[in-house]
Amino acid sequence: MSVRNLGRLVIPLVVIGVYVRFVRPWQLTWGATSEEVARPLPGDDLVLKPMFDATRAITINAPPDRVWPWLVQVGVTRAGWYSYDLLDNLGRPSARHIIPELQHLAPGDVVPMSPDGKQGIEVHSLQAPTSMVWSSPGETSWTWQLDPLPHSSTRLITRLRSRMRPTPRSIAFYAVVEIADIWMIRKMLLTIRERAQGLPDVAGQTT
Repeated sequence: MSVRNLGRLVIPLVVIGVYVRFVRPWQLTWGATSEEVARPLPGDDLVLKPMFDATRAITINAPPDRVWPWLVQVGVTRAGWYSYDLLDNLGRPSARHIIPELQHLAPGDVVPMSPDGKQGIEVHSLQAPTSMVWSSPGETSWTWQLDPLPHSSTRLITRLRSRMRPTPRSIAFYAVVEIADIWMIRKMLLTIRERAQGLPDVAGQTT
């Protein structure tokens, strides 16, 4: 084997190794403590043996009942995702205020992810203002947990568990989750904090 061909083989293996050893553990637990990663959350039983199991968290200087409305209204054709609007909200700016008509969410409703607002992830359960679980049965669960902290603050924990199925849709979804999810969810959490606190986000804040 020539040196060039050896390089073509080794470099991808090194990149994959670095990702698995260093990047993936960081992105799967961004902002979360070891206790938060290990604790059970509502919805954990919906996806058994997930291939992707990410727990992220952020502290927000606002009580749960001020954070909750921002989560209830998310979705394409709704308030947006508070992330990179060009990528996940058809270029429309995500809402900067609470929209009363979008505050009535119930189990069985769909949190839209498609341009027509009809396709997305289903609301499995919610207990205002402490927990909400979205799911695609047997494939994906997405949990939002709002724990009250002293001084009227909130610890917002989100957990995404996914298991890939041998279908083009599932494989594509899993690939996007594995590569891009951390950047989208990080931006979403930071924006929710900024919105709920009612203050401009401070450069350098992360968790």
